[in-house]
Amino acid sequence: MQHNSERMELLTVFFLAIGLSFDSFAVSVCSGLNLPHIRFFQAAKIAIFLALFQAAMPLIGWFIGNSMKSLIEPVDHWIAFGLLSLIGGKMIIEGFTDSETREIKNPLNIKVILMLSLATSIDALAVGFSFATFWDKIVLAIAIIGSVTFIASMLGILLGKKIGPKFTHYSEIAGGLILIFIGAKILIDHLLHS
Repeated sequence: MQHNSERMELLTVFFLAIGLSFDSFAVSVCSGLNLPHIRFFQAAKIAIFLALFQAAMPLIGWFIGNSMKSLIEPVDHWIAFGLLSLIGGKMIIEGFTDSETREIKNPLNIKVILMLSLATSIDALAVGFSFATFWDKIVLAIAIIGSVTFIASMLGILLGKKIGPKFTHYSEIAGGLILIFIGAKILIDHLLHS
């Protein structure tokens, strides 16, 4: 009976990891679109950052515990919405400027990677609070979350790369809209379920 319970817990974490990785997947598709000639190790760099943040946020939430939940939970969706809208808005503006004058958003830039990683993983912070009773398996849980996010991110970059460079001018606009949509979805989900 205990084995069935443990399997259900791990299955729950696996599906949770898939759900958490959707934002990272979308950002990775945008990265592949903006960098059609990206190499494997460059793609891995982006995927590792996204995976580390996605795994670290639940761990941080787990450490903070329920005592701080009431302070962070009311604003986590606003933080994610603000960061994603800021990045997405800039990408849309750059997508409408002339190709000679516009600056392509470079997801290999450390500041961009850090901002995207934080924005896509902020909602995972609240997930960490639900791991309070999962303390003996927290390492396994964050390993699953990190691994799933890494794989999803690599697949997203590959998909974006395969779409091709001819769509680069529109990819920034599409990428910006996707990021704003993700931010709005996070915000709406929280507002509807609160």
